[in-house]
Amino acid sequence: MRLSVERKPVKVLPDTKRVIARFFFNGEERALELIKKILAMDKEKVFSITSPLLQDFSKRHRSITKKLLQHCERVRPIIEKLGADYNALDEFTKLLIGSYFTHEYSIESAAFFNPSVVQDPDQTNLEEGQLRVILSFRAVGEGHVSSVVFRRAIIDRNNNITVIPAGNYIDEAEKIHNLVYHKRQFIKKAQEEDINDEFLKIVDEKLEDRFDYQQLKALILEVKKNTTDRKTIMQYNSILALSDSYRRISFSKDTDISDRVIFPISDFEIKGIEDARFVRFTEDNGRVVYYATYTAYDGLHIMPKLLKTTDFYEFKTSPLHGEGARNKNLALFPRKINGRYAMLSRIDGWNNYLMYSDNINEWENPIKIQEPEHPWELVQIGNCGSPIETEYGWLVITHAVGSMRRYSIGASLLDINNPEKEIGRLKEPLIMPNPDEREGYVPNVVYSCGSIIHNGELVIPYGLSDHSSGFATVNLKTLLERLMQGG
Repeated sequence: MRLSVERKPVKVLPDTKRVIARFFFNGEERALELIKKILAMDKEKVFSITSPLLQDFSKRHRSITKKLLQHCERVRPIIEKLGADYNALDEFTKLLIGSYFTHEYSIESAAFFNPSVVQDPDQTNLEEGQLRVILSFRAVGEGHVSSVVFRRAIIDRNNNITVIPAGNYIDEAEKIHNLVYHKRQFIKKAQEEDINDEFLKIVDEKLEDRFDYQQLKALILEVKKNTTDRKTIMQYNSILALSDSYRRISFSKDTDISDRVIFPISDFEIKGIEDARFVRFTEDNGRVVYYATYTAYDGLHIMPKLLKTTDFYEFKTSPLHGEGARNKNLALFPRKINGRYAMLSRIDGWNNYLMYSDNINEWENPIKIQEPEHPWELVQIGNCGSPIETEYGWLVITHAVGSMRRYSIGASLLDINNPEKEIGRLKEPLIMPNPDEREGYVPNVVYSCGSIIHNGELVIPYGLSDHSSGFATVNLKTLLERLMQGG
């Protein structure tokens, strides 16, 4: 019974033309001098600079004027510091000011890898045997900043894959909302986390019954000035990190899914949103919702977080916490098991763990279920996305690291009712980097964040040496039979 893996000819490559217009600020002193010079220009001069600029960049952005005006609004306090009446400024002056505080960022100039795949909510207008899917990728640009981007694809009856070309524009979320906190609930949760009682007294005294992140941040910055104790300062930073993790973001309904990028929006994920593992989750009442676990990174610390959406236009982010929500590699099961949420994790960096919870954001009591056994996985073993339900058990696609830090993709089978029990594990890798796949930003790596079953085969999208992405398929029945026999 030979396992035959077919690598598809389709490759998804990074595209340097995919740019977003981001706010650029180089300090208040320089901003004051810059704006002073712009305000000194007459209207004809302003128009002569702004008009060709808009003609040039409107070809690269859906609504560049809207973005420039937003960026001008962000430096409004500096404009008013110079004595100018902001409301009296004409539109072209505001656009020109905004342009000097804007830069283009190529979100996937360095890499486009570590994909996951889920069934698209829209399955209309398809031929028999076709499946429309949504692919998510980790896109990396200048400074190794990671974001989440999307593509649509069609898998046909023969499991040939067509990735729909991306649109001409790409946009960050149109609206970003900080959630409002209820003071009583916030204090209760903070007490559970052993947050400094003195600080909680200050929160109780100075904040209203309902407050948002910016109000909390201002208060924390105020009280931090009065302490030099490193432990206390770190605790205040932890409060900010936790509070800043609750966000709602929304994209314009006139965007294609390939136009949307979930770019770091929090101080505590400023260096990246890494390796989102999307899963189509079915609730007890049959309602479908999409979740993604991902890693937020600020350059020093990592924080496991959760994305939630039903339509891929509106997203809610929240932190994952608890003893089991540490390190990277969390992957949610696609339904509850015995009435509880279930999650895979790799809290110690090299073994696979299983957790159960009544609250999707809180994870305690991780149980070790797998450890490295074979030479190609002795450094570490982890998941390659959420488990997939089959008639024989939970199919878990794994990643493993062996000698020379070579990453491979394997597979395991867990008991359907008791996933703590491993039924079988492949003794040899399912996919190893071949000569065409081993060169890239990080050599000798194949890695996936989620697979899907279609037409009797397992379809695995996977990253190629942290540079680009490809696809492979394997017969599902053959794979499961091998696992049932122990690998």
